[in-house]
Amino acid sequence: MIKPTKKFKETLIKTKLRMLKVHYEAQVGHLGSNLSCIDILMTLYYYKIKKKDLFLLSKGHSAVALYSTLWSQGKISEQTLKTFTKDGSTIPGHPSGKSIPGLLFSTGSLGHGPSLGAGLALAKKLKNEDGYVYCLCSDGELQEGSSWESIIFSVHNKLDNLILLIDQNGLQGFGSTEDIVSYKDVSTRLKSFDAHVQTADGHEPEEILTALENIKTNKLNILVLNTVKGKHLHNEGKMESHYLSLNKKEYLTATKNIKLQGPK
Repeated sequence: MIKPTKKFKETLIKTKLRMLKVHYEAQVGHLGSNLSCIDILMTLYYYKIKKKDLFLLSKGHSAVALYSTLWSQGKISEQTLKTFTKDGSTIPGHPSGKSIPGLLFSTGSLGHGPSLGAGLALAKKLKNEDGYVYCLCSDGELQEGSSWESIIFSVHNKLDNLILLIDQNGLQGFGSTEDIVSYKDVSTRLKSFDAHVQTADGHEPEEILTALENIKTNKLNILVLNTVKGKHLHNEGKMESHYLSLNKKEYLTATKNIKLQGPK
């Protein structure tokens, strides 16, 4: 069983701090959504995604988490990272463009990633190509009908090379997922479609890896990852972290929290 190394944990903290600085300097929102999924992205890119694999960031508002992960691997330069959201930048607030390494589709209009992933996974099957398609979604996206259509399609076609990862932080733009459109116990609902569903702590790389090592053949594999929106922030777990930018005091507090609350 793969276990995260000390070096990876140190790189993860360093990457979180760099992502925090990007947001602070740009004075933009969506930091809460980025902090809820950065552990997932880093774990995927350092331990699972190989040359023949494909990745989709369906929750495109978490672009900085993707950019920072690529930066940590030297795939996006420091100079490019500094241009985030500025005029002429190649790394906009939602990922788009040919200059972002590995980017297959522009995302940001929610709910489309699972369908795109299903198409890519089926194409791999038809062409007898190896490799997985990883798609990171948000729990709010499950309110979109296209998400459920893709699950029905993927289960029917036994797309075991598609792995959906759901960042379940319980919050979205205008409130909690429970208050906006209630769907209690989403894992049970997903299992009812005959998908292989696992749950794990989305902030613990070892739990994520354990789940990814336990995928099943001839089944759509779904990981429901319990996370905290705005992890490490002063408004951790609150909707405000979805949109609001940080002032200097809040930035320094978050920096301190990340250093103190690094992964176990």
